[in-house]
Amino acid sequence: MADPTPVLDDLRAESDELDRLVAGAGPDRWGLPTPAPGWTVAHQIAHLAWTDRSALVAVTDEDGFRTLVQQALAAPDSFVDQGAEEAAGLPPAELLARWREGRAALDEALRKAPPGARFPWYGPPMAAASLATARLMETWAHGLDVAEALGVTRAPTDRIRHIARLGVRTRDFSFGVHGLPAPADPVRVELRSPSGESWTYGPEDAPQRVTGPALDFCLLVTQRAHRTDLALHAEGPDADRWLDIAQAFAGPPGPGRSPKGDGG
Repeated sequence: MADPTPVLDDLRAESDELDRLVAGAGPDRWGLPTPAPGWTVAHQIAHLAWTDRSALVAVTDEDGFRTLVQQALAAPDSFVDQGAEEAAGLPPAELLARWREGRAALDEALRKAPPGARFPWYGPPMAAASLATARLMETWAHGLDVAEALGVTRAPTDRIRHIARLGVRTRDFSFGVHGLPAPADPVRVELRSPSGESWTYGPEDAPQRVTGPALDFCLLVTQRAHRTDLALHAEGPDADRWLDIAQAFAGPPGPGRSPKGDGG
């Protein structure tokens, strides 16, 4: 079983970096629009706080989380936006304190989780390391939206290795949410990390492959950039199709981002 400590440490570091960014922004800047339609900086932080709280319930209160799932099923197209909207109107200092409190409680609960424990989620149950990876992916992706709204460029770090691995593992899921059968052939993924390391996944002799910068792959699977704006290369029809529909997050197919040439 995977030790969750490395990803929990990276999740904490990623959250702290975003925390410093928004804490240093004036209250008036929390109302700036982000690339997500209808979402301000406050909505992005409210969403992270809401999802951290949901994850905490999943880890500590299975019956309580079952209620959250029922609420999601009753409003599948709006429950995420509703969760963000509920807290986005709070004063920034109060919203920031709520996010800090929730993520600290989740961090403690996951570090104390029994080895091998699995927790319910909006998809299949997940181990502590997998749940932390999902939180890291969201924190990183929504942090990109916040940074863009604030006019800040965040330097990528090797913390995205967890996101890259998740993106590879969710290949079949990406096909499934689009109603497509999972490809039979394995795929080789070869990525260059921000620090210059080589990250590889899949058999070396796989008939199909994806290559390029790890940052671009993570932007693709979190749908923070359009494929045509990224330096990713696919060999083979299934690998090529995957890059058109890749998504590492749960839920229905996301709308993705428009190519920069289209004004996205």
